[in-house]
Amino acid sequence: MQTETASSNEERYQVRKLEITDKNKGFMELLQQLTVCDSVSDEVFQKRFEELKSNGDDHIICVIEDVSRSKIVATGSVFIEKKFVWSCGKAEHIEDVVVDSSARGMQLGKKVIGFLADHARSMGCYKVILDCSAVVDVGGGFLIVDVGGDLAGGKIERFDEVV
Repeated sequence: MQTETASSNEERYQVRKLEITDKNKGFMELLQQLTVCDSVSDEVFQKRFEELKSNGDDHIICVIEDVSRSKIVATGSVFIEKKFVWSCGKAEHIEDVVVDSSARGMQLGKKVIGFLADHARSMGCYKVILDCSAVVDVGGGFLIVDVGGDLAGGKIERFDEVV
């Protein structure tokens, strides 16, 4: 029975990169649950979307869509910093992780972070940094815990072997 539930949840919650149509699925409203985020016109959204897309895999936004409701219920973004240290290595910065208040408690934030951390591995990053507060209270509580790193100074860092 639990396998059916897990399979059903995987079908219901699609983890993927942001698409231009996600503005109409509540993406901007979801960000408002995290921080100050004004509404933007379709034209402004499209311009920013295209700008981010032009960065290729160096800056991506992950979303989780509840396909049963055509609604974005979780998101997080990542950008890759190219460095001279660590043999001209790369570090990944994860930011703006939020889960919709109606979908909290289902490990969706962990799925977003996992998707973005997998992206770091595929890009050869030696370090993943999750920029966050120790506790982020957004009307009902959202706490990032147990993501495979150490929390210090508002950042969770995970070091992998240099690729």
